[in-house]
Order: sequence, then structure tokens, then C-alpha cells
Amino acid sequence: MLFLPLYDDNPTRRTPVVTIAVIALCVLVFLWQLSLGSRGEQLAVYSFGVVPAVLFGHAELPEPLRVIPPWMSVVTSMFMHGGFLHIAGNMLYFWIFGNNVEDSMGRGRFIVFYLLCGTAAALAQSIANPTSEVPMLGASGAIAGVLGAYLVLHPRANVGVLFWFIIIVRIITVPAILVLGVWFLGQILSGLSTPTTSDGGVAFWAHVGGFVAGVVLITFFKRPNVPLLEPAHSQAFAVLPPGAPMRRGSVPDAGDRRRPFR
Repeated sequence: MLFLPLYDDNPTRRTPVVTIAVIALCVLVFLWQLSLGSRGEQLAVYSFGVVPAVLFGHAELPEPLRVIPPWMSVVTSMFMHGGFLHIAGNMLYFWIFGNNVEDSMGRGRFIVFYLLCGTAAALAQSIANPTSEVPMLGASGAIAGVLGAYLVLHPRANVGVLFWFIIIVRIITVPAILVLGVWFLGQILSGLSTPTTSDGGVAFWAHVGGFVAGVVLITFFKRPNVPLLEPAHSQAFAVLPPGAPMRRGSVPDAGDRRRPFR
């Protein structure tokens, strides 16, 4: 069964320059990783990814891999990914939800917000297993913070979700609170069921830490005139044919300056 978010019905007032720039940067870094070959990419992951044991001083990297100070890896790791599915999933979620969060606070604040959420995510995973020598990388933690902020801002916005079960293929509009709430609960349950001594895999506690950071920080980063818990813009649980836009409801928005769909 596939349950994949594709787009939302939430309009924006400004072009999401930072969101687009982060996506472009992540793609460029990923292409650079691929250009290194398998051996070179592995070395780059240790040089620029977060290694909890190194971050907390329990271990040191070999001299040739000490390219940057350990604390700086918290930032560089946010723009690296471990494979095509990893970066594709992250960038899809970031595009769907990031532009509205950027719109709520402005470009400068959004950059700081994104980096803080990514830092909180890296620290949450590192604290869960401080002696781990497995490098962490990916934008997932920072994007989790964006998801948390979106949930607080637009819990009743509807998300077009691709539902695929055997021969049944539908696009269904589902409230963001359900999509993101289920996602967050899944991260917690997965984190609790995954041993902290795991030698790899998904950094679930990074997702949890980033999400919580986004929920907390959005109140301080959003513009004063941006409301929390905004009402719905379209009908929930409608079944749409593939490619069809969601019909807007009668709920008023910020005016005709907003673009209805992306």
C-alpha cells in the first residue's frame, strides 16, 4: 500500500525563494556526492556527516577526514543524502510544506528557523546514542521542523495524497493534522522500537527532535499578523481524479494576491 502526499491546497503570497534554493543546493550536493564514486562518497559522509561520538568528543576521525570542526558537521550534514529515494522523499515533503512556512515568517527568518530545526534534530539523535560512530546525514530533521511548524499554522489545510492499494489508485484530500500527526506518531513508535545501538538505518529521533523544535519555534518566528490554526480552504476526504486540483472552499484567505495552487 502506498500513501504519498503530493500537494496541498494552501496558497502562498510570495515566491518561496529559500525553499527553492535549499532544494537546489541539496540536489547539487547530491550530484557532487555521486561524482566522487562509492569510496570517495563514503569518505565524504564521514567528513561532513554528523558522527555522534566525534561530536561529543568520544572519538576522533582519522587525520585525512578532519576537513571541518565537528560542530560544523551539524550544518553540512543537512545538505547531504544517502540515496535517490532519500533525497526524493525529503525534497517532495519540503516542497509541499516548506513554501507556506517560509511565507509565514519571511526568507531571513526561515533560513535561521531551518538551521535551528536541523541542529535540534542532529542533537536529539546524537544524545539518544552519543557513542555511535555511524554518520548521520540528510535534511530530514530540518524538514521535520518545517512539518511541525506547518501543523501548528495550518492543521486543517488539505493535502492531496496518492493512495495506491493493489489496483485501487486514488488521490484523496486529507487534513494536514491527520497526515502529519500520523507521520509524527510513526516516528516516535519507530524510535522506541529501534535499539539505540543500531548500526544504521533511519534516524527516527532526529525526526522527532526536529518536529518538536518546529512546533515550539514557529510561534517566535512567524510574523505577528500570521494566525495559528488557520481554517480549511477546501473539502476534506474528497476523492479526486489524478491531476485534478482541489476545489477551494468558502473560507476567506488573505486576498486575491495569493496564488491558489502551486
